[in-house]
Amino acid sequence: MGEFVRVETEGAVATIRLDRPKMNALNAQVQEEIGAAAEQVSADASVRAAVLYGGERVFAAGADIKEMAGMGYAEMAAHSRRLQDAFTAVARIPKPVIAAVTGYALGGGCELALCADFRVVAEDARLGQPEILLGIIPGAGGTQRLPRLIGPARAKDLIFSGRHVDAAEALRIGLADAVVPAEEVYPAALAWARRYAEGPALALRAAKQAVDSGLETELATGLEIERLHFAGLFGTADQKAGMRSFMEHGPGKASFTGR
Repeated sequence: MGEFVRVETEGAVATIRLDRPKMNALNAQVQEEIGAAAEQVSADASVRAAVLYGGERVFAAGADIKEMAGMGYAEMAAHSRRLQDAFTAVARIPKPVIAAVTGYALGGGCELALCADFRVVAEDARLGQPEILLGIIPGAGGTQRLPRLIGPARAKDLIFSGRHVDAAEALRIGLADAVVPAEEVYPAALAWARRYAEGPALALRAAKQAVDSGLETELATGLEIERLHFAGLFGTADQKAGMRSFMEHGPGKASFTGR
């Protein structure tokens, strides 16, 4: 457990909780602790889904500008590698991940939310990539994950202008997957995660890896990735249980063990 990032587990759902007052600024220590938390959640077989949460007030308002302002090229080249590695560890958690976004998710905070599979956003939340207003560009995946999610033109608009979007626009453009009152954000994300936690863990992992890997390549290679994952699941106990239950009881009644 880190000083500013901790993993809280309830049943089969883990919460990666950011807690660096006041705004969860993502300094080097927080970045390192995020990566460590992601690795912990990935390795824990008892965890079947996860929630990213910054608390009731704010998700994460971005990088620690005071820490970065004096850096030169060589220092930032090394720092940005560690930053990307930490966020990539979140994106590669082989389980469903839901970001519970309250308050602000700006800059690095927005990029962290992009690492989740889904985003539950508070009605009064604001999201965006305002790095251009500092004379830089997003450096933790914003220029890559954002256009893959909402399309290149919409992503360029947010990145080029640095403007914030409210929850309604975020939902309209696909940056948010659900919008709820602020006090319901975390319970809604937990409920979403619990729904996946009851599913076949190996099939969910294969589905996530097939989708994410397929988006990075051409269709033929993506289809081959899918085929191999599909065939591999026929060596799992969950596949046997799922198909046996379907034949005996109909769809949607199987119990899975994650093996």
